[in-house]
Amino acid sequence: MNKVNISHVNNMHNQWLRTLNFYKTEITIQKGILTEIAGKNTGTEAMKEVEHFENQFYIQSNAIDTLAHDIHVNIGTIAQQAKEAKAGYIDANLLETHNALGKKADEQAAIMSDLIHAFRKFAEKWM
Repeated sequence: MNKVNISHVNNMHNQWLRTLNFYKTEITIQKGILTEIAGKNTGTEAMKEVEHFENQFYIQSNAIDTLAHDIHVNIGTIAQQAKEAKAGYIDANLLETHNALGKKADEQAAIMSDLIHAFRKFAEKWM
């Protein structure tokens, strides 16, 4: 049975969580800018885009929270198995979940990068 060192897995989890925390902070910052834009631009065109970005920030914030929760659950599962194994290694079978979470974290980062880029273009137009 293949074994993987838990410190490598833990480092990846921590990296994903730091990235998710970064994007949660970005959402908070961008929402503040969005509020400012909404206060200065009450026209229909601007408000449609404001609503769009409000919705996207809400959806992505929830997606980040869910993913962070799933990562924490995975950390607990891996920690329990490592404790039971008493060698600091986990079965490679648990890496399937780990790798799936990594893929989700990468996808979420790409979504957030695109969203923030689109929002900044919108903000430049209406600020």
